[in-house]
Amino acid sequence: MRPTPHRLPGRPAAATALAAAALLASACGSDSSASGSGTPVQGGTLTFAVGSDLGCIDPQQAGSNDTIYSLRQIVDSLTDQDPASGKIVPWLAQSWTISADAREFTFKLRPGVTFSDGSPLNAQAVKDNFDAIPKLGVRAVLGAGYLTGYAGTTVVDDLTAKVRFKQPNAQFLQATSTFSLAIESSASTKKTPEQKCSQGVSGSGPFTISSYTAGQSTALARRSGYNWGSSLWKKKGEAYLAKAVFKVVPEAGVRTGSLQSGQVDAIGAVGLADESALKGAGVRLQSRANPGVVFGISLNNSRPVFKDEKVRQALQTSIDRAQIASTIFPTGTKQATSVLAHTTPYYTDLGSALAYDKAKTAAALDAAGWKAGSDGIRQKDGTRLSFELGWFANAATNQPTLELIQQQLKAVGVEAKLKQYQIAQLTQVQQGGQFDALWGNITRADPDILRTSYSTKLANLYRIPVTDLDGLLDKQAATVDTAERAKLVTQAQQEIVQHAYVLPVVELQTELGVGKKVHDLAFEASSRIQLHDTWIG
Repeated sequence: MRPTPHRLPGRPAAATALAAAALLASACGSDSSASGSGTPVQGGTLTFAVGSDLGCIDPQQAGSNDTIYSLRQIVDSLTDQDPASGKIVPWLAQSWTISADAREFTFKLRPGVTFSDGSPLNAQAVKDNFDAIPKLGVRAVLGAGYLTGYAGTTVVDDLTAKVRFKQPNAQFLQATSTFSLAIESSASTKKTPEQKCSQGVSGSGPFTISSYTAGQSTALARRSGYNWGSSLWKKKGEAYLAKAVFKVVPEAGVRTGSLQSGQVDAIGAVGLADESALKGAGVRLQSRANPGVVFGISLNNSRPVFKDEKVRQALQTSIDRAQIASTIFPTGTKQATSVLAHTTPYYTDLGSALAYDKAKTAAALDAAGWKAGSDGIRQKDGTRLSFELGWFANAATNQPTLELIQQQLKAVGVEAKLKQYQIAQLTQVQQGGQFDALWGNITRADPDILRTSYSTKLANLYRIPVTDLDGLLDKQAATVDTAERAKLVTQAQQEIVQHAYVLPVVELQTELGVGKKVHDLAFEASSRIQLHDTWIG
């Protein structure tokens, strides 16, 4: 299924093709977000339990779903993306035009928008944000990647900003709908990254942060006078909710119990083991498949054991993905059949290369010279086939998944030693590079997530060697023609899987538990929540 492109008045044909390239294929997938019934009620507090806190309250630096749930509510973006059709639609920008070569994007801004510090949204604020985000470096790896080749922003007039790139940037329009390129006040862009993380920022969103205690809670308050919401939202003007409180509750069982008892109104990261109990308590389960890079093991390709492509390829077939998806993850979760989820535009089914085959793995490791030792773990030249597999405490499924993978690897003579990190250590661990392998995923409704994740010209967190993959990733980002871009994205997926730079395992399906009194708690295009239309009653 491929949605139709969205055309705005004055947009050239090339721009329409560009919008089509960024469409969200998850319109074909499952989305059980429930609409509210009854008459919406103004006011009230939504209490939402999440599993972790990143320790940073700057949306542009956020990289964890649990943290994004709250921070997405305090900032707006130039555009929005329809989760049903994938269309790019107006938000802070009333309209836009794109040059035929996709190097210039001109945005007409809505008048009357203000940030929570009282300053107005204008073209200068857009320029200040896009000038500042690349300087955040690995702290904002997604946003900086979206702005690769950024040549500057011209303030055409107070409400018109022209964003320029050194080369065609086909993915940029969709990128403007993401939280990573959300617009903050000019004063916020002048803060250091550390100040933005600890002090917060001024956004133009429907909520503001009223209090924050790292590792414990984030409290939001409705923004008075808000009147510039996304064109996708049902309600005009201010949000219904007066407050929203995101409590950090690391234990999945405690989150489930809190929802059943009414201590909280909704919870994130529902696991398979909790589904029956929640359904029995009358809780609504809402799920939506996440587009982007699937859950998998990202290898540090500079480590001696992983420099050997034959070892990496052998590990690919050692993992029983179907068993993992069906025994640990929420109902309906799919095993990975590519490095991209099936809900991502231009996804290609490479399941045959990822098929579980214990005998094939054993034969490949034998051929590579890794022989079983006395304890069953393979050895070569006195070195054990062993590596440390790191994971972050931000999802209930992480530990049981890796314990099962650990068992599957041990069955073929590979030792995986699990190491837990706190989610607040994410940037430090990735940037430092002192890891063998990390477990995780990255959500984005555009295949350019492959470039921001795996290009050696960007952060290259997983130390992938310079190969032809870089050229494919650069070309797909610059290609306006949708058929050609699809071909390039397919080739990039094939390169990543063929050379096993990462080990795709299972697609992420976001599942929330939502109490009876919560209405219109909906997913946005990247399967995060949007609270403007949510009400309690």
